[in-house]
Amino acid sequence: MVGFGFDVHRLEEGRRLVLGGVEIPSPHGTVAHSDGDVVLHALVDALLGALALGDIGEHFPDTDPEWKGAASSQFVDHAVNLVREQGCEIVNVDCTLVLESPKILPYKQAMRERIAEMCGLALYRVSVKATTSERMGYVGRREGVHAFVICEVREA
Repeated sequence: MVGFGFDVHRLEEGRRLVLGGVEIPSPHGTVAHSDGDVVLHALVDALLGALALGDIGEHFPDTDPEWKGAASSQFVDHAVNLVREQGCEIVNVDCTLVLESPKILPYKQAMRERIAEMCGLALYRVSVKATTSERMGYVGRREGVHAFVICEVREA
């Protein structure tokens, strides 16, 4: 079974930037109810989608004060546990981050390691890629960031 996830958040000066479970030094960070980690939010949607278990907003509504400022790793833990409860296991995760700046290369390995740890995967089963939007659109104007994640889940 395959799952696909997408997430987007606005960027604002003076906010924290957390991507793939890693805090990245940046003058701009995400505006969100939780920590705004678009990579992990897209991962959660991909995992939930693979098993038709809804989406992140159904499990963690942004209207619920319990999730205000929450670490997105909590959401991943929940999704991974649901996958296991369904008698399944995660095969691999492939993430693509679209962000104009800062450059992600120095942080990609740490992101891969963090995602692999959360999902219980070997490092070679987790891919993190990054690209820009060639200065076009809201990403190019540094107004936002988005991520795409695809994963494979199989019966254990």
